[in-house]
Amino acid sequence: MPVPHLTHALNAPTLDLEKRILAAKPTIEHWFRKQWQHHTVPFYCSVDLRNSGFKLAPVDTNLFPGGFNNLNPTFIPLCIQAMMIAVEKICPNAHNVLLIPENHTRNVFYLQNIAMLQSIMQQAGMNIRIGSLLPDLDQPLPVLLPNGDSLLLEPVQREGNRLFTRDFDPCAILLNNDLSGGIPEILQNLEQIIIPPLHAGWATRRKSWHFSAYDNVAQDFADLIGIDPWLINPYFISCGKVDFHEKEGLDCVAAGVNEILHLIREKYAQYGISEKPFVICKADSGTYGMGIMSIKDGAELYKLNRKQRNKMATIKEGLVVKNVLVQEGVHTFESIHQAVAEPVIYMIDRHVVGGFYRVHTGRGIDENLNAPGMHFVPLAFDTTCMQTDPTARPDAAPNRFYTYGVIARLALLASAIELERYLQTPLPVLAEV
Repeated sequence: MPVPHLTHALNAPTLDLEKRILAAKPTIEHWFRKQWQHHTVPFYCSVDLRNSGFKLAPVDTNLFPGGFNNLNPTFIPLCIQAMMIAVEKICPNAHNVLLIPENHTRNVFYLQNIAMLQSIMQQAGMNIRIGSLLPDLDQPLPVLLPNGDSLLLEPVQREGNRLFTRDFDPCAILLNNDLSGGIPEILQNLEQIIIPPLHAGWATRRKSWHFSAYDNVAQDFADLIGIDPWLINPYFISCGKVDFHEKEGLDCVAAGVNEILHLIREKYAQYGISEKPFVICKADSGTYGMGIMSIKDGAELYKLNRKQRNKMATIKEGLVVKNVLVQEGVHTFESIHQAVAEPVIYMIDRHVVGGFYRVHTGRGIDENLNAPGMHFVPLAFDTTCMQTDPTARPDAAPNRFYTYGVIARLALLASAIELERYLQTPLPVLAEV
């Protein structure tokens, strides 16, 4: 696979960033090791990055990653090894694990992700069964996948405080379901360990909480290697009590847009950047590219037509958007075959295990790429994200991938801190599945 190239050559800020990260590799790796002595690393994670050529930053972090099928097969052994470490740390006696996916029986690409995740865990030495939360599933459901793999979705049952499937009593529950619609009662108060924890789901989690934690991480890292934290950190604010249908709460969002645009313009002037700044308005929770728009002036919010308001008003599971994250937009100047691309980095435990480029032929450099029409190209790593090439340019593929891995791990650390901060958040409960 060809590696996407920057349509604009790296200019001074990011080229200097990559140089500093490469030169400080021993210091950085020591710093990360110290951080993991004080914080519990999430079980697994994926991070969406954007590389503008003058800024490299995470724009979203997913604690229930759904694209393991998009990873380069060459690096599956890394996944297996990292999975062994992750399970041993969280549940050392795990032998039987019940994997609970999203209720996406018709999304075959997502189900291929589940098949790959199941395979990785089996190769790591565990018995894995797939327990579905589909409310009308009362018999095992075999699913044939386009790549020739197959899955068996089994209805979950509960007895007392234990969850199980037919003839299978797991010691741990692995969620690949982000709980956007709330936490089903069947998952509440189990004696089995649940990974990730229930409060990591979108029923309780907020993106603004994550980026608040990332603010602190980015500042500490910037002090460590002597850079401007803005180079790796997007500005943001959050607004509550928003209703796009009724046009309520838009004053907060519009003011936030204009405030962040002002801050961006100041930074662009400082670094001599001529690009037009923009912000991303998106739901403060949830995934799948829903409830998100690119905007260049707060006044645009008052001119949205009904279709645009409807798009912003609801997200996955039909949930109404009430809280909005207003985030600095980071251009992507990476492209492959003349289509814009952004890297998505995958981690199991604290180990980077690969990633892929999200590619969209119908979107621009200042738009969200996680949208209908996207397709995936695996990151064609010649080496892992840990093996740099000191004889090559800072933006050579292995060096760029190492830098991506560093920034992704900063987001991973922010997720660990975020989960610690909000551990006591009350959990909303859904009706019994």
